[in-house]
Amino acid sequence: MKCTSVSRGLLLGLTMLLATSLFAASNKGSLQTLSDVTVSGTKLPAGEYSLNWEGTGQNVQLNIMKGKKVVATTPATLMGLSQVPSSDSAVIKDNGDGTKSLAEVRFGGKKYALQIGQNPGSGEGSTASK
Repeated sequence: MKCTSVSRGLLLGLTMLLATSLFAASNKGSLQTLSDVTVSGTKLPAGEYSLNWEGTGQNVQLNIMKGKKVVATTPATLMGLSQVPSSDSAVIKDNGDGTKSLAEVRFGGKKYALQIGQNPGSGEGSTASK
């Protein structure tokens, strides 16, 4: 009886570990910008970046990384998409003063996107595909 209880506990623990690992794996992505963009006041030169985000529910904290170094951190909102994009893309907002801001990141093959910042963009703007 005691052995059965221990076995159930181990099985439940392994299941939770696996579920956590799968969830964590989905909190990563990549970003390629074709021009310099601003994210939460930080200017990012055009280039390739990796993304990872933490949080539960829709509101997350997004870390933008160049190599292993975090170069920008910003709040973001996970939003569902009605259509799955075929490739990764970035929605860039023209600020009207010659600068551009990252408004949204869409992930190829995924039914979600990240809206960037406190007041997420409306999804309008130019799209730079990877």
